[in-house]
Amino acid sequence: MRVLLIEDEAAIADFVARALQAHGHVVEKAADGLIGERAALTRDVDLVILDRGLPGRDGIDVLRGIRAAKPALPVIVLTARAEVADRVEGLDAGATDYVTKPFSVDELLARVRAHLRGPTQPHTTRLAAAGIELDLLARTVWRDDLHIELSAKEFDVLAYFMRHPNQVLSREQLLGGVWGYDFEPQTNVVEVYVGYVRKKLAASGEPAPIDTVRSVGYRLTVR
Repeated sequence: MRVLLIEDEAAIADFVARALQAHGHVVEKAADGLIGERAALTRDVDLVILDRGLPGRDGIDVLRGIRAAKPALPVIVLTARAEVADRVEGLDAGATDYVTKPFSVDELLARVRAHLRGPTQPHTTRLAAAGIELDLLARTVWRDDLHIELSAKEFDVLAYFMRHPNQVLSREQLLGGVWGYDFEPQTNVVEVYVGYVRKKLAASGEPAPIDTVRSVGYRLTVR
């Protein structure tokens, strides 16, 4: 998932970003309220973590701008302002959640997971797209009634594509979502494993539905 972190304290921003990346999220950072609001309104992000005391534009004003344009986008306010009146103001302005500093990173990550999951999203154990079926519990893959043998990491790569059908995924998104940024940014591990998955899917006799989008990334194309 893509998380926008709007925080002007560099140490906190780096700490939170590393924790999010370690749990598979792609993180974009902004240290200014105006820049952060523009990113929230123009980028495809799944959740925003927002500080209140920002240069350029106050966090509450940023929150109101986001909420007016994207009413369903989860926004977690992360701030040192812990008074009841501050919490009420933040929630009234449209905050999905309100976390005060100092905070537990485990609790913040749990709140991120909860808001990304959403209150009505069911727990999914099977994925199906482009004639491919994955059983997430048994970790089995079928394509057109043919059982496909994948290694553990190949399975994870395919599952990530299956969770994002028809979306162009960058190398960075795949690294974060599958490997948790455990590799150097210049590694070719994404290209290698996409190649493995394509080859094994093509064993069914049909071309693998994972397309290369030049200079951008890859897409699981569902027609």
